[in-house]
Amino acid sequence: MFANSLPQRCRFVFAATLPLLATFSFSGPQTTVADDAVKPVGDVELVQDGFAFTEGPAWDPKSKTLYFSDIPANKIHRVRADGSIDVFTNQSNHTNGILITRDGHLLGCQMDGQIVRYDKKTAAATVIAGQYDGNRFNAPNDLVVDSRGGVYFTDPLFRAPKPLPQGVQAVYYVAPADGNGKREVTRVTENLPAPNGLGLSPDGSRLYVCPSQQAEMLAYEVTATGKLSEPTVFCTVKQPEGKSNTGADGITLDEQGNVYITTHLGVQIFSPEGKPLGLVAFPQQPSNVCFGGEDWKTMYVTARSGVYRVRMPIAGLH
Repeated sequence: MFANSLPQRCRFVFAATLPLLATFSFSGPQTTVADDAVKPVGDVELVQDGFAFTEGPAWDPKSKTLYFSDIPANKIHRVRADGSIDVFTNQSNHTNGILITRDGHLLGCQMDGQIVRYDKKTAAATVIAGQYDGNRFNAPNDLVVDSRGGVYFTDPLFRAPKPLPQGVQAVYYVAPADGNGKREVTRVTENLPAPNGLGLSPDGSRLYVCPSQQAEMLAYEVTATGKLSEPTVFCTVKQPEGKSNTGADGITLDEQGNVYITTHLGVQIFSPEGKPLGLVAFPQQPSNVCFGGEDWKTMYVTARSGVYRVRMPIAGLH
């Protein structure tokens, strides 16, 4: 979808626990950042390459496992604690975004039209939401869960049938199940240009929504459960030379509320006020990002055919 951003020089160091692990050191022009920049404290490492298109990294702290999807291959993979990689399911219905909830459930955005919860033992999927106003969703892309267990998710056009089943591209909210096990689904934004990654501030008071077809990233104040204010521009992502209106893919936050956005140039980092704090480049263009590891300071990035990781100074929000 986007052109790769390749380093000018790479240095490879192989590790015993992950036979395909490699370390990258970048040289050449770098983005100038302030003294308070958020910078990696280690090298970018390749966890595994050779996939079709990776997405949806999600860390399970209980099993110390990283889940990620390979959308064209219709698979979800796992990186185990010992470094081994296996297939969680080969019937993912083109799952994109993945999330591990605080109570350990694995949720997924199936681009074939629904939000599901996977059984981590059997990989069986239970539909959480599959329709709005009598029609299937376009192609659910990414999701985040609030403190009440409600799910916000984006529904853009990528891999969606034409014409779009919903007619618009928007963000939806799936309320927690009621006493009868039913979940109310509401559309919480107006039509947006390819809404993609999204995330909640540490206190849950702000929802960040990152479109793919504009440079301006958006923020909504959460006025009540599943209710949002009008959007404001949170930040404008730096553009590749000679291009304009390139947007974002996935996002995550750290425990200080800084926002990490995957873009054409790499992972761009912004303060809660929208101030640029840094840029982490990767050998391939990132699609999504999460934090994990024992101390939540390992940043995992899916990027085209590969999965990467790098140590960061601030723990991720979890």
